[in-house]
Amino acid sequence: MKLFDSARMLEATRLTRAGRLDEAMALLKGARAGTATAATDASIPLSAEDVSERPADLGRQPLLPGALGLPLPDASLRMPSDWSARLPGARRPIQPADLAPAAGSYVSGLFSGPGGSRSYKLYIPSVHEMPCPLIVMLHGCQQSADDFAAGTRMNFAAEVRRCFVVYPEQPQAANASKCWNWFRPGDQARDQGEPALIAGIVRQVTAAYAIDPDRVYVAGLSAGGAAAAIMGEAYPDLFAAVGVHSGLACGSAYDLPSAFAAMRGQAAAATRRGAKAIPTIVFHGDRDSTVHPCNGAKVIQRARAEAELEKTTERGSAASGEAFSCYVQRDEEGRSVLELWELRGAGHAWSGGSSAGSFTNPGGPDATGEMLRFFLDGGARRSGA
Repeated sequence: MKLFDSARMLEATRLTRAGRLDEAMALLKGARAGTATAATDASIPLSAEDVSERPADLGRQPLLPGALGLPLPDASLRMPSDWSARLPGARRPIQPADLAPAAGSYVSGLFSGPGGSRSYKLYIPSVHEMPCPLIVMLHGCQQSADDFAAGTRMNFAAEVRRCFVVYPEQPQAANASKCWNWFRPGDQARDQGEPALIAGIVRQVTAAYAIDPDRVYVAGLSAGGAAAAIMGEAYPDLFAAVGVHSGLACGSAYDLPSAFAAMRGQAAAATRRGAKAIPTIVFHGDRDSTVHPCNGAKVIQRARAEAELEKTTERGSAASGEAFSCYVQRDEEGRSVLELWELRGAGHAWSGGSSAGSFTNPGGPDATGEMLRFFLDGGARRSGA
């Protein structure tokens, strides 16, 4: 049985496009989804160089439509057990000490442009006289800037590396679950919709502070990860590299039905032409039941385009014992250009994050530290710089 029957889905799409989100969600909530499953291995066109063999039972995991900002259609679609203690309602309130080190400053900002406005939070490191890197962090669904900052602890890592960090914030008025609308055509292109707003925030912050314009990076989780992939492709003049955690490739979907197909792993990989790869690091759990694990490889495939890179595989484990495989693709000078971190046994959560934030897996490899290593130590600089 399909997750939603086609008539119901078409009507929900029409209501969403008309701005009648409450009616669309009520319609979807009434759908039967108890027998929804992810795609089988045979339906997923993956390259053996990009991703290793996945567990045989992966295809039986249910889809969770949280990355679209839609409610769970039925109680039979349950959150993974490792999320239960990390949902916003099940955690203690976030404290100032969870957000940023006392040495720096964590401030609020607002960007307004022709296409609208977005608020944001900005971390300013204690030492920033010389031009510093800027990390743009795009939160996932049901999250806020503060929640994402607390969960990833990016501000603490940025203080050590002398980076600014900006967290654009998606309001509920733009999406019922505060998701970035990665699946809408109007939010997937340069100088349109949400990409234009995020780019506007970057330009505003870069103009106001001592930031190196050649070392600006964008990363995100889930819907934010999909948005980060879009930003890296739409604005190569702004971003030197991209980090995608549990997200999807640019061009994966163009409406709600195609978004659900992409999240289930049933959509063909979106291709990109060009001889130059977009430096990208990807983290994805092989037990992710919200965004199918095959999407990690698809992000890499899209970022690589037609570039010729040398491929190697590295395996290891975090201090907690959680294992991972890292598929690295290097250029002629030996620099890591693409990295896919496949996290064994992990679900839809930021690897190595703090339980002070939602959707985190504290025991996993340190995604925050590895992203900064990839961005800063690998020499990734803005295209043409």
